[in-house]
Amino acid sequence: MDKIPMTRAGFAALETELKHLKVEERPAIIQAIAEARELGDLKENAEYHSAREKQGFIEGRIKELEGILGLAEVIDPTTLSGAIKFGATVTVVDEDTDEEKTWQIVGEHEANIEKGLLNVRSPIARALIGKEEGDSVEVNTPGGQKSYEILTIAYK
Repeated sequence: MDKIPMTRAGFAALETELKHLKVEERPAIIQAIAEARELGDLKENAEYHSAREKQGFIEGRIKELEGILGLAEVIDPTTLSGAIKFGATVTVVDEDTDEEKTWQIVGEHEANIEKGLLNVRSPIARALIGKEEGDSVEVNTPGGQKSYEILTIAYK
């Protein structure tokens, strides 16, 4: 399988979630299942079925996180410079609206557009990669064609 690129912060966030699931959520759900069993008939026990469903979700997420972390390739953006690459923080201006936006290009498992974390596989990130400050890029987005001018590139 291919390595999964991610920033140090993204890797740490996934590790924290995994630890939380293993140390807090898993024992709590095991306790909830045990308590629900004590209530009697399991066929009509909503608490039991709800707890078992939640346990399935937790165990699935634990396996998913372990798989992602096992394939993770942590890339330190501070060691990079030059044209836009993974980990770059890029400030652009929309050439139609003059609206400035700043994004960091990150791995798909840490992406969150509301927080300015742009998935490396997104159309905008793919258009930006390899470009320099001052370049213009055309991007086909779900909202239509966009034109951006690259104002700054930083690796922090």
